[in-house]
Amino acid sequence: MQAVRNFLKNEPVLWVAGLLAGLSALFVHPDVHYIRYLDYRVLALLLCLMLVVEGAKEARVFHALAEQLLRLAGSTRNLSLILVFLCFFTSMLITNDVALLTFVPFAVMMLTQTGQKRLLIPVITLQTIAANLGSMFTPLGNPQNLYLYSKYSLSAGQFLRLMIPLTAVSGMALLVATCLLKSTRIMPEDRDAEDDMEGTEPVDKKKALAYGLLFLVCLACVLRLIPFGVMLAIVLPVVFVVNKGLFAKVDYLLLLTFVFFFLLIGNLKRIPEVTGLMSNLLAGRELVVGILSSQIISNVPAAILLSGFTENYKALLYGVNIGGLGTLIASLASVISFRGYAVVPGAKKGKYLLVFTLYNLLFLGLLVPVSYV
Repeated sequence: MQAVRNFLKNEPVLWVAGLLAGLSALFVHPDVHYIRYLDYRVLALLLCLMLVVEGAKEARVFHALAEQLLRLAGSTRNLSLILVFLCFFTSMLITNDVALLTFVPFAVMMLTQTGQKRLLIPVITLQTIAANLGSMFTPLGNPQNLYLYSKYSLSAGQFLRLMIPLTAVSGMALLVATCLLKSTRIMPEDRDAEDDMEGTEPVDKKKALAYGLLFLVCLACVLRLIPFGVMLAIVLPVVFVVNKGLFAKVDYLLLLTFVFFFLLIGNLKRIPEVTGLMSNLLAGRELVVGILSSQIISNVPAAILLSGFTENYKALLYGVNIGGLGTLIASLASVISFRGYAVVPGAKKGKYLLVFTLYNLLFLGLLVPVSYV
């Protein structure tokens, strides 16, 4: 019973998606069309990218990058800028959740060991916003982008041109917000973290090279240079040989969530009354509906659900991406940051949620007008 409670608590989007998919099957009975609902290309890309990124983490590629950059910090402002923009730029390639899983613990370590715990809440909050906004620039940045990029058959050039304005404004806003944090010098005697880093494991260069090449294979599939079947035929055997343990680290529940939403949308589109209602609701309101629905069910399921009833991909892309700002559950990646802060001794969870919400609303208020330009 406790296991069931934990599942319901920890995976609300998954079980709700499964429940809704099951209910929709009462109206559209299972048939051969169910097989056609699934977007196998998106599922294959998600699987391979998760494997490759987990491998790169294991090879300590991201920690090595962070360690080198952090040696340049001479003040808390520089340190904060590095920690925030590490999330902003790396999320464009390794997804927002992986960026936060990697660099939020790193921020906790660095700020704690340099005696700057006062900066934990604002820096982790800005890291979260940076990962959510930086990730919107590329199809690889987050699951909703990968799905919508595939769903609407966009080219890489189209996608990047669409997202440049929002990403540029987001980067400038993050720069201003981070620079406004109170800055003090970090004295050499305060930088115990550097001494600790000297003893960490070096990058596994052979594995790093292998995963780098596999990432290029995934990128080729994203750019539609190779079919997803070829990608699977290359990535899966190589990962199995290099480290088959990575298969245990894949977020299969995320993949299952996608499957449930594909089934739900496929069934809803076969119910004329629902199709008419959803199409009328979305017509000309994709941006607003995308933002509001993300606040309730988070932006990934919102993107999958709403895409079945509109062809206005630009407004929907903007809506579900900036819709990741706002409530804690608007982007599930934000929950990762909260959990990372919550385990810190003396964590002030209430203050974190307050600061997090205020910052998110400010950024959301800034980006909504930009989205209409």
